[in-house]
Amino acid sequence: MPKDKHKDPQNLAGRLPPQDLEAEQSVLGAVMIDKNSLAKVADVLIPEDFYRPGHQKIYRAMIELFSRNEPIDILTVSSRLKEKNELEEVGGVSYLSELVNLVPTSSHIDHYGKIVNKKRILRDLINASYSISELAQEEKRDVEEVLDEAEQEIFRISQRTAGPGFQHISEDLKKAFERIEELHHHRGKLRGVTTGFKSLDNILSGLQKSDLIILAARPSIGKSSLALDIARNAATREKIPVGIFSVEMSKDQIIDRLVAAEANVDLWKIRTGNLSEKGEPSDFDLLQEAMAKLDEAPIYIVDIAMPTVIQIRAMARRLQAESNLGLLVVDYLQLIHPTTKSDNLVQQMTEISRGLKGLARELNIPILAISQLSRAVEQRTHQIPRLSDLRDSGSIEQDADVVMFIYREDKIKEETDRQNLADVIIAKHRNGPVGKVTFHFSEQFASFRELTREEGQGLGMVENEEF
Repeated sequence: MPKDKHKDPQNLAGRLPPQDLEAEQSVLGAVMIDKNSLAKVADVLIPEDFYRPGHQKIYRAMIELFSRNEPIDILTVSSRLKEKNELEEVGGVSYLSELVNLVPTSSHIDHYGKIVNKKRILRDLINASYSISELAQEEKRDVEEVLDEAEQEIFRISQRTAGPGFQHISEDLKKAFERIEELHHHRGKLRGVTTGFKSLDNILSGLQKSDLIILAARPSIGKSSLALDIARNAATREKIPVGIFSVEMSKDQIIDRLVAAEANVDLWKIRTGNLSEKGEPSDFDLLQEAMAKLDEAPIYIVDIAMPTVIQIRAMARRLQAESNLGLLVVDYLQLIHPTTKSDNLVQQMTEISRGLKGLARELNIPILAISQLSRAVEQRTHQIPRLSDLRDSGSIEQDADVVMFIYREDKIKEETDRQNLADVIIAKHRNGPVGKVTFHFSEQFASFRELTREEGQGLGMVENEEF
């Protein structure tokens, strides 16, 4: 048997890295006994998964024969290795014969393959730790960038773990039917994270996992208020852990808004301390009740000036690992700092929107991101927002699964019968219908509420009914 030297970067003070040569030999021997057994491990193993370089060469030769639909046995493998001038390097025909004699049957090849794969992952982790230590020595680099690369090293390894492979649709169909049947028997139950607004959930069926949801409007229309309402509703009603990543407002300002909306106490009174101690209940009674409710809600806030997508990703990963993050709110896109050194705003926004969409898929959670609209909307006679009004980049529209706009006529016209009314327009919905929902917006409490049936009928509206 040949003795191949395997170099390891850190050498672990002379210790051999994780390996199982018997499992490697069993895989190779099994394939030469039964060519079809290779199909059981070909989706799990690649040549580099084998620790011994000679085994890598043998397995690579087998893969090449398999791809050509040629027989795989001692003769064909030895012939292929000879063509590549590698036969003697792996130990010759005698070693191939030894591999075949080591295993009586090919029936356990999938078990041996998993062992080989597991050992490769452990070696990768050791190599990653070496790479991370090298990264940490580069003191001139940005710390957040180094942390992100380190996390990516580990993430790449986790992605290499053996997946389930192709599965027959029957099991998924059964689960789908059970899910549909449950939704039928419990009508109103959502597939996604509730927004807390029935009329909005009727269209969206909640905020779906892995979706990037964009909420856009011109300044001072109520974007942050609606986003915070959705976050608060999800956390207080369904106990869904929510992360609020605020770039525009401080943590204190966010808490003031959450408390005002939950307590129905004037936000300005909270900010100035001009609260009433009289009445049943008094402002203080309402605040204490609201704070007790919010205290039990899994809401996590971070306020940071000009973060990068890398920083957002790192913090979100950490929050998901620690608290099972279920919804992330980012306020707002145009204040996120790009990592690419470019003066092109379109390129910068493309990096940001695609980074957030990638994060939503990676963490398998909905991300609700606030965005500004371009000034072009103000130049039109009819200022109802369109998808083309998304500021700086068409990539926002492309990357988003859902795009919602807020339109308030009372912010445009001095005389209107739509005072304190806000239209939430679902302009894009990748997997469902578009539509419009009208809410009452309270500047006083910085919050939205559903219209009563009487209010809706008084305006001659049906948008709040089921679509």
